[in-house]
Amino acid sequence: MDKALIRNFCIIAHIDHGKSTLADRLLLHTGAIDERHFRNQLLDDMDLERERGITIKSSAVRINYTASDNKEYVLNLIDTPGHVDFSYEVAKALAACEGALLVVDAAQGIEAQTLANFYLAKEQNLTIIPVINKIDLNNAQIDRVTEQICDVLNFEEKDIVFASAKEGIGIKDVLEKIISIIPPPKGNDDNPLQSLIFDSVFDIFKGVMIYIRNFNGVIKANSEIKMLNASKTYKVEEVGMFRPERVKVSEIGAGEVGYFTANMRDAKEVVIGDTVTNVENPTTEALPGYKKIKPLVFCGMYPVNAMDFTRLKDAMEKLTLNDSSFVFEPESSQSFGYGFRCGFLGLLHMEIIQERLEREYDLNLMITTPNVVYKVKKRNGEEIEVDNPAKLPPPNEIDEVKEPYIQAFIIIPVDSLETTCELAKEKRGTFITQEFLGQDRIKIIFNLPLAEVIVDFYDKIKSITRGYGSLDYELLDYRPTKLVKLDILLNGKLCDAFSCLIYKDKAQTKGRLLATKLRELIPRQLFEVNIQAAIGSQVIAAERIRSVSKDVTAKCYGGDITRKRKLWEKQKKGKKRLKQFGQVQIPQEAFLTVLKI
Repeated sequence: MDKALIRNFCIIAHIDHGKSTLADRLLLHTGAIDERHFRNQLLDDMDLERERGITIKSSAVRINYTASDNKEYVLNLIDTPGHVDFSYEVAKALAACEGALLVVDAAQGIEAQTLANFYLAKEQNLTIIPVINKIDLNNAQIDRVTEQICDVLNFEEKDIVFASAKEGIGIKDVLEKIISIIPPPKGNDDNPLQSLIFDSVFDIFKGVMIYIRNFNGVIKANSEIKMLNASKTYKVEEVGMFRPERVKVSEIGAGEVGYFTANMRDAKEVVIGDTVTNVENPTTEALPGYKKIKPLVFCGMYPVNAMDFTRLKDAMEKLTLNDSSFVFEPESSQSFGYGFRCGFLGLLHMEIIQERLEREYDLNLMITTPNVVYKVKKRNGEEIEVDNPAKLPPPNEIDEVKEPYIQAFIIIPVDSLETTCELAKEKRGTFITQEFLGQDRIKIIFNLPLAEVIVDFYDKIKSITRGYGSLDYELLDYRPTKLVKLDILLNGKLCDAFSCLIYKDKAQTKGRLLATKLRELIPRQLFEVNIQAAIGSQVIAAERIRSVSKDVTAKCYGGDITRKRKLWEKQKKGKKRLKQFGQVQIPQEAFLTVLKI
């Protein structure tokens, strides 16, 4: 088809600013979906996304729109997530587009992820259309938000589209702006095939379904294709597009977005960011692809039932097709047996992956305390990366330990400045700079250790600012730190599931908290349980759980006291033996609660 009639764009914004609702309205307005089949968050395929009200995965859809010039245009739309943990999904979507709608909440204004996504789009040289959404709200501050967008993002007021996705206001203006401002794709059908793989999913009947943005050439069914980076050839079985359900077509031309299947059964065969070309007339130049993203948070993930280990491995391989920022490798634990060491972009990402594995693949999982990656320089000059407490060498072998630092961009109301700065300093943060965004909002920048941020920093900012604060961050570098390994011992036996790496000055506080919390969570056993928090051989906190009492003298009625003493002595010996050989039963809630300490 004529490339001048194609527009490829995505919707980017901070979390909960109305991206998915705007995508729904665009589909309804253009007739891509009728009222009978419509539901909210239409492009969010997972139950998890609709339950939580957040977008986790980017979703592509092709819609037709007749503009005011009476020409019918093809719009390829990609809806993206807004949470910082899913920024890789946003980066992938931006690489497949020529333009972006930057949505800003009329009540909240510019927030941290708004800025982060704006700069990501600028780096890709995309044409950006600012949209002020939710103008129908009673607390909408349209003039203030307009001023913010003009001052901070350097737009003019005439560039901004005012809309309410919920009420359907301004939807036509958004579509007309897309047609007039966003450039059509470049590329030619006659050139050698050059397609970018931006996503993939596993279908039980068709195998791996590969989502592509075609930059040059044409891809058809029955053609022979080659993956440039993987250097493998395949025969295309089916090509199609998203309308929004998958629809089979004869071919996908240059500038278009779609999918193909090639009877692939192994999830490892697909590399996100790879270039697809024809075998007969191959391209000599691979597309830039995506920057390899490194996980920031690691934890152990184990099946509750040891028989599910193989099922868990297969499930994780299929999940990496759909989420290439998730990584895993096998490991074993004294407490849980065989499992996997998994890497995530943040705690929400970790939580979502766990829920998806449990729901979609019917698995019951245990997870260990999350850690960041530390760089350890040993006395013999060797430098290793430590993402697991078990990998930390003994103190006498360590020369220096470095931990990852981030630059945190925090946007808050001005009246919350003092308490937010105090919180950041408690977390070992260093103040860098501040910048006012209008009269009542301020952006402050802190350098912080990543380990202090991943657990509850964002939640505390939301609490301090009554929900008006936002956070975005980027990895800076590694800096020297004082690190120790905190172990939990149950009756003298190490429980490696609770082991964690922690800043030395905070170890004693964390050890006491862990021991106290475990005393509450572990049920009483037939024998006494001693809980100890230790650094090496030094015990820094201890708690005791009394054994369950049984009245062994109940059957004694009268007689000499020595009869009772004899029974008590026998019971004492039995409990001593149980303590020596018995296993302490730890409920699953204990592991989940300890993660939040």
